[in-house]
Amino acid sequence: MIDKSPSRKPRADGEQSRDRLLNAARQLFAAKGFSNTSTREIALGAGANVAAISYYFGDKAGLYREALMDCMPSPEQNIAQYDDPGFTLRQALEGYYQQMLAPMMEGDTADLRLRMWLREVLEPTGIWQNEVDNGIRPEFIALAGVLARHLECPADDEVYRLVHAVAALGAHLMISRDIIAAVTPYLLEGPDALAGWIPRLADYAEAIVAAERNRRTKGTA
Repeated sequence: MIDKSPSRKPRADGEQSRDRLLNAARQLFAAKGFSNTSTREIALGAGANVAAISYYFGDKAGLYREALMDCMPSPEQNIAQYDDPGFTLRQALEGYYQQMLAPMMEGDTADLRLRMWLREVLEPTGIWQNEVDNGIRPEFIALAGVLARHLECPADDEVYRLVHAVAALGAHLMISRDIIAAVTPYLLEGPDALAGWIPRLADYAEAIVAAERNRRTKGTA
C-alpha cells in the first residue's frame, strides 16, 4: 500500500520515474488493453524497476486508473455552480464544455488517453462504470436541473433528451477526433484551437435549448 503521508517527500528523480511509468503505461494500455499488458512490459518501457509500480501506484490497477484519470477535472465544481440560481445558462454551458474538453488539450497524451477510454468501453475494468456513477451521472442530473430551471419546467424526459443532445455536441470532438483531424485538422491543432470550440459549442447548445423552449410554448409533441 502506498504511503500518502505528508512526511514522505519524493526525490526529484522519483517524480521523473513516476511520469515515465505513466507515459509507458498509457502507450501500452492504449495499444493492448489492461489485461494484455504486464507490469514487466510497463517497467521495461519506462526504464524503471517493477517495484516502482507498487511504490507509486499500489498495483497495475492503480497505475491504470491514474493513467486514465489523472487529468480528468472533478465535476464537483460545476455541480456546485449549477445549484446557484444566479448561474446563467451560458455560464453553465461554457463550464460544462470547458471541463469536457480539458483532457483533450494535452497533445499526444490526450490521444493515448482517448484510446484507453475507447478500450475501457469495449473491455470494461470497472473504471468506466465508476466514472459514470460518481462523475457523469451526478453532473448530468445537475445540468438537467439547470436546463429545467431556464425552461421553467420540471426535469422530465424531454429535458433529459436535451441534456444528452447538449453532451453529444462535445462528445463528438472526443469520439470522432481522428475524423475531425483528417477532414479539418486546423480545428484541433493545439489548445487555442480547442478552446475556440467552447463558445461555439455553447452557442449551438443555447440554440437547441431555445428550440425546446419554443416547442413547449407551442405545445407541440
